Amino acid sequence: MTTIDPDTLSSEARRARLFTRINKLDAWFQVFGLAWITPVLKAAAGDNPKAQMKEIWRLLAVPVIAIAAFLLLWAAIAPKVQTSLGAVPGPAAVWTEAVNLHRDAQAKAAKKLAHYKKVEARNQRFTDRGQPERVKDIPYTGAPSYYQQIWTSIQTVFFGFLIASAVAIPLGILAGLSPVANSAISPLVQVFKPVSPLAWLPIVTMIVSALYATNDGLFAKSFLVSAITVTLCSLWPTLINTALGVASIDKDLVNVSKVLKMNTWTKITKLVLPSALPLIFTGLRLSLGVGWMVLIAAEMLAQNPGLGKFVWDEFQNGSSQSLAKIIVAVLTIGIIGFLLDRVMYALQSLFTFSNNR
Repeated sequence: MTTIDPDTLSSEARRARLFTRINKLDAWFQVFGLAWITPVLKAAAGDNPKAQMKEIWRLLAVPVIAIAAFLLLWAAIAPKVQTSLGAVPGPAAVWTEAVNLHRDAQAKAAKKLAHYKKVEARNQRFTDRGQPERVKDIPYTGAPSYYQQIWTSIQTVFFGFLIASAVAIPLGILAGLSPVANSAISPLVQVFKPVSPLAWLPIVTMIVSALYATNDGLFAKSFLVSAITVTLCSLWPTLINTALGVASIDKDLVNVSKVLKMNTWTKITKLVLPSALPLIFTGLRLSLGVGWMVLIAAEMLAQNPGLGKFVWDEFQNGSSQSLAKIIVAVLTIGIIGFLLDRVMYALQSLFTFSNNR
């Protein structure tokens, strides 16, 4: 009779637990675009290193090589393309301007902090002298830094996206549940969905200017113009996908809800939404992507604060560094768009249990 070494069993059990943990983490690695970490961990744990190396090559080495090839091609072609501002900057020049923008942002942050320290010291002097009526909150009026413009754009797109979602999801549920409502909503979707943000922008600007005559309110007028333009252009993918998801619910589940005599609210929260969530999140991801693209165009045209205005200002500036700064902004816009999509994909993974993502 062959005896089994307890140490061997313990080692195999630990190895099995390790691979179980790696497989659980793999779902999140995929969500955040880091799927290459899984084969690296498995290879380090001794799980078929040859097969894992193939996965590492496919998931990590190939993208890195493609990016390196793109940078080399860019560096080779850029000096040969002459514009009114000189040659197109290569990767090195763009990186230099990115570093300069970072340093400029740090300098502006220090200047802003120094301003508020001076204001605080001034107010403290008047308080000590018994002159509280001369105490003032003097705002900083310096130009926003590159990071502040990025943050302004992100705030604006999320505000418009949330308004769009609040409108589109209920309308999509209504259209999916009711053929009559679907017939009423569908023509409006088909007419307004193709409308460009450049067409919406002047209309929104005039309406906001008429109804929101002051800049002293909770939101700046320019912020509302950009956010509402984002709303009008980004609500359609969510509405369409929500209606499709609700209309595609298994008829057996609908019949069960009738047998159980569920009221409308219970039917929507317990049956409709859980079944339609994968398609709803698909619509939300599309809407957020559309909203981000629309926002940059709206900021450029309306000269509202944000990344779009930064691009337009640099284009109008016409200095030798302007083109490099514009390319930095383009890369920033692309990276933020990717990260926004990853955020929505992570939320989808948390709230849905379907592979249809």
